[in-house]
Amino acid sequence: MNRNDQLKEHLVFFEQLGVDGVSRDRAWRARGVDDSLAVASEMSAASSVSSSSPSPASTSSVSTAAPNAAENTERSQSLAQLRKELGECSRCKLHSTRTHLVYGVGNPSADLMFVGEAPGRDEDQQGIPFVGRAGQLLTKIIEAIDLNRDDVYIANVIKCRPPNNRNPEPDEIQTCQPFLFGQIDVIQPKVIVALGAFAVRTLLQSEEAISRLRGRVFDYRGAKLVPTFHPAYLLRSPDKKREVWEDMKRVRSMLREE
Repeated sequence: MNRNDQLKEHLVFFEQLGVDGVSRDRAWRARGVDDSLAVASEMSAASSVSSSSPSPASTSSVSTAAPNAAENTERSQSLAQLRKELGECSRCKLHSTRTHLVYGVGNPSADLMFVGEAPGRDEDQQGIPFVGRAGQLLTKIIEAIDLNRDDVYIANVIKCRPPNNRNPEPDEIQTCQPFLFGQIDVIQPKVIVALGAFAVRTLLQSEEAISRLRGRVFDYRGAKLVPTFHPAYLLRSPDKKREVWEDMKRVRSMLREE
């Protein structure tokens, strides 16, 4: 993809989110706390996906102060130990059909954690969560709130791809749940974004439709949980991007408040 195509793609994406203008003028970026326009401007100027700085008018940065090096190392080691305990897992039937186990990736001291449903084909092949088309869209959403993938932590409810991308079954969820809980407890995120109906219902133990759950904030294992639509759903229903953008602006505000 050439620079012009990249620029066009970024502008279309932010237009779909509801961003209604772009400028490289710093005065434009300083005009309000909602600096989504500044993000679009910086990304367009770079002609590539990249993280932008918060508006000078913002009272605080989205990224809060990082833990000290010792704490960060301790969390990294704890996540590595949890991964070691998971091993080349054969605890449920999914081990016989997967290519790679998909554990999780990102900052072990992240303030923000994303939890999806299960690995898809691209994730199964690479062993990394959210690397396909839906993952690329998630990356743009993360960058739209002044962060990048290295700032957050990304995982799934289950660690292996179900055959033909079917929904995970109860025994598979129960088997993987302690490892997801372990990741959350080690990272201690301030905010968890649950991506998609299945992840939301699984984490909240609710049968309510995601359309009724999104827009609300729940207490969850010491964090605030924000339900929103899955990026894969947005690829099929781009008109829902504005609702996700509202959810993510709420997430950004919550992180700044912390």
